Amino acid sequence: MLRNIALLGSTGSIGRNALELIELNKDRFKLIGIAAGENINLAVQQAKRFSPRIITVKRKNDAETLKREFPGIKVYWGPEGLMDLVSHPTVDTMISAIDGTAALEATIAAIQRNQRICFANKETLVAAGELINQTLAQCSAELIPIDSEQSAIFQCLGINKKQHVKKIILTASGGPFHRRNKKDFPLITFDEAIKHPTWSMGTKISIDSATLMNKALEIIEAFFLFQLKKEQIDTIIHPQSIVHSMVEFIDSSIIAQLSVPDMKIPILYSLSYPERIPFENNRLNFLSNPLLEFFPVDMEKFGSIRMAYHVLENGKNSGAVLNAANEVAVDYFIKGKISFSDIFSVVETVFYNETFYPVHSIDDINQTIKETKDKTGTYIRENIPLKQ
Repeated sequence: MLRNIALLGSTGSIGRNALELIELNKDRFKLIGIAAGENINLAVQQAKRFSPRIITVKRKNDAETLKREFPGIKVYWGPEGLMDLVSHPTVDTMISAIDGTAALEATIAAIQRNQRICFANKETLVAAGELINQTLAQCSAELIPIDSEQSAIFQCLGINKKQHVKKIILTASGGPFHRRNKKDFPLITFDEAIKHPTWSMGTKISIDSATLMNKALEIIEAFFLFQLKKEQIDTIIHPQSIVHSMVEFIDSSIIAQLSVPDMKIPILYSLSYPERIPFENNRLNFLSNPLLEFFPVDMEKFGSIRMAYHVLENGKNSGAVLNAANEVAVDYFIKGKISFSDIFSVVETVFYNETFYPVHSIDDINQTIKETKDKTGTYIRENIPLKQ
């Protein structure tokens, strides 16, 4: 089956890897369009190399530039551009690799069009998991995870029935600081925080991995993806990032998925499922990796994980609150305005002082995001001495 693909987030690490895989498998995958955000220079390079029919970008002036350079390509911009891309009549598969919740409405639209959604945008499920699952229940769309941990769980579950699952075990690399004393957190620099020990990722997700917020979001994502109880979701530190996650069954057997740390593997599987496509890649050599370590998560040091379980307990719009507060705090850290340890205190203060309410629509989610971002920014400006 030829998959006609709309790639949202083409200039990020997931998007760039996906484009390479599409190029390697032209007999199976056809690129219809890309959403390139603000990286206009890379968007131009991708348009020349991959010849998409459609390009959408964040800003109108960038769209005008692309229209002049590529008169034969349809160019859109803004949130409406994402909708135009995923709604193109030839698209049957969407790769969602945009950071944050910008692709929420496009994801809902793709589900309603019964597409396969290859999903690397955990923030959307964190913010609107109940709404997305309600929409999925009314359609025949497929939601196939790309995140290495969620893909591992998806593969380990296989044909096993959900009632046979005792729990899932998400592995976390621990980022660069799982062995660092918490008292040192205020001194951690931006350059240290983005230096992930095993994965090459974008700035925001690298910071989230350093705070373990990325793993917290994955806990919430897994809750909605696999529709389990919160007691069935566990996480452990695994610095080598070889065991990507595990499933424990009621007969006490455990199935794990292992590979070298390479996002091309889960991306390819999300596109090819239920088949597997040959892929010449670095293979896992157990003799070269004799040590596989596992440690418990220190929830006192990494309060992000504790907040994730509070989201599972509270439901409603609590996931949207957690994600939005974190986005603002991380943005302030990236800009050098607050310290690494401030990320934790800011997000925890906003989250634990919020009143949560039910979600009935995308408007409810968008309102929560706006209000939370406003509150978080105000709290930072009024309570944290900002760096110059």
